[in-house]
Amino acid sequence: MWELSEAKYDLSDLILDRSTTSQLLDVISYFQNRTLLFETWGLGQRFPQQLCLAVNLYGPPGTGKTMAAHAIAKAISMPLLCVDYAEIESKYVGETSKNLSDLFHTAQEKQAVIFFDEADALLSKRVTNMTSATDVSVNQTRSVLLNLLNSYQGVILFATNFIQNFDAAFLRRIKFHIAFHLPDQVLRERLWRMYIPDKMPCQADFAYLAAAYDGVSGSDIANAVFSAAVSAAREKETMVTQPYLEDAIQSVLRVKQANAGGVTVSVRRISEEEAQKKIGGSKQS
Repeated sequence: MWELSEAKYDLSDLILDRSTTSQLLDVISYFQNRTLLFETWGLGQRFPQQLCLAVNLYGPPGTGKTMAAHAIAKAISMPLLCVDYAEIESKYVGETSKNLSDLFHTAQEKQAVIFFDEADALLSKRVTNMTSATDVSVNQTRSVLLNLLNSYQGVILFATNFIQNFDAAFLRRIKFHIAFHLPDQVLRERLWRMYIPDKMPCQADFAYLAAAYDGVSGSDIANAVFSAAVSAAREKETMVTQPYLEDAIQSVLRVKQANAGGVTVSVRRISEEEAQKKIGGSKQS
């Protein structure tokens, strides 16, 4: 039922802010130095149940959480067991808990990293006023997972866009909570440059694109580059130019704004003068 996969990304593929990168390195250090920490330095005497390495990666969509999960697995040389909640959930009472137990047993046996994407579906708050068999089953599943986290001695990664939905009991059992943020102007410029393939002819001002369009994620930029290339190819262009990239990122922003609550949206493209001021300020800092 559970399929292993090799990690697709490593740390060099990530473009993140300093704080997030530092915390990812701490996670890897924790795993690599467990003998030093728990035996030589004696942490095992005070924290007897700390052999499970549970990590929560949280933040807006498209900020690199899934890539980071792969990078952690690759850094500690372990395969990934990627899990979707739909694979675990069952309409039969008690079956979801059995699936969870089987998952943890398989991961322990295969020495694999368990990765729960969209983990808020699994770690959400328990039902306090139970009115149906479904409510009882949800609470039973949460209790089974808590017990598994207490006894497991492997690596578990969670990723979520909605950490506010987590039950407090799970928050206490997860050692590392790493926040992912939308990239700042400097990181946006690096992302624009990274997502342009070496072979793709392109003529664009990446510093301007980074300054003019904020509030976008790495995934947004990747989608814009792809869409711009498709449009340029359709028009029989010999290269992807600035207007195609701007049209594409504006389209991405319109979708994000519509998703935020409005169907009638407008995209503000800052003036050349404003952009140059931001570029200048970025270079000075």
